[in-house]
Amino acid sequence: MTRAAVKSNVKMHTPLHVAGTPADGAPCVPSAAPSAPVTASGAILLRPERAPVAQVVRADGSLPGLARRWLRLNMPAIRATLLGALAISLFILAWHVVTVNRMDLYVRFLNVPSPEQVLESARTAFSTGAFFEHIAMSCRRIFIGFAIAALVAVPLGMLMGRFALLKAFVFPVCEVLRPIPAIAWVPMAIMLWPTNEQSIVFITFLGAFFPILINTLHGMANVDEVLVRAARCLGASERATFREVYFPAVLPQVFTGLTVGMGVAWVSLIAAEMISGQFGIGYFTWEAYSLVQYPDIALGMITIGVLGLASSFLIRLAGRAVTPWSRTK
Repeated sequence: MTRAAVKSNVKMHTPLHVAGTPADGAPCVPSAAPSAPVTASGAILLRPERAPVAQVVRADGSLPGLARRWLRLNMPAIRATLLGALAISLFILAWHVVTVNRMDLYVRFLNVPSPEQVLESARTAFSTGAFFEHIAMSCRRIFIGFAIAALVAVPLGMLMGRFALLKAFVFPVCEVLRPIPAIAWVPMAIMLWPTNEQSIVFITFLGAFFPILINTLHGMANVDEVLVRAARCLGASERATFREVYFPAVLPQVFTGLTVGMGVAWVSLIAAEMISGQFGIGYFTWEAYSLVQYPDIALGMITIGVLGLASSFLIRLAGRAVTPWSRTK
């Protein structure tokens, strides 16, 4: 066999048919991938052209535009405020109807003062300084008792939630004392403390203490153990774990307990002031009942409600500021 024949034979059996190469020996032209972009002239673009960036539309800085944006962002709060105002208006209207007409619908409204009479009583009370002294005294007692309860219940609840032995030792005593109402503590508080003022603050403290403690315990039970183990693996000490893991995790529940505790503290305070107090809004309300001044009774009740609402609102406002991660839509 000649050398030319051997070359021809090798050529026939050599795998020259590569993808995109013609079998008849035509010049090989590489083919582009189906997804590669190609220009109008047939050239392959190694770096595709970027899509044009959409122009940023600036927000309308005019006064109507800002007003529309503010309304859109605050629409849930505005709706809740309007609904609350409507509910209060309907309540006052119903109060006016049943008291002016002296209705007796099994619940007797014969001696209940009308809104007009309560308003006149408020004008008289606001014109003197004695009514504001009662309010100031009640607010002072609430502040002292509630502050002591928060300073004691929050650390104690965190320690009880962290150490099971301490919880097993302290929790049964708390559960025995917690159901006792504030009015039942009045005789014992008078015997325990040397002055009526201290006994009233003590009863206010008890009213706020247990809701704060229970909510703090509940928050400690819901702390994610993965976060605790991660902090331990990173070398955090017990104090650092409390400061960086437990305290931020339990803080929303603490503010819930503070809100509930504030309401119970007002109930306890009014009960104590009615029985053993000589000043305060509870004493003012009970004295009005003793003197058969029915409009002043309603005025005292409304004042208690407004003070309780304002104090709870301040706590919720502080909670939203301190724990922004716990906000819900």
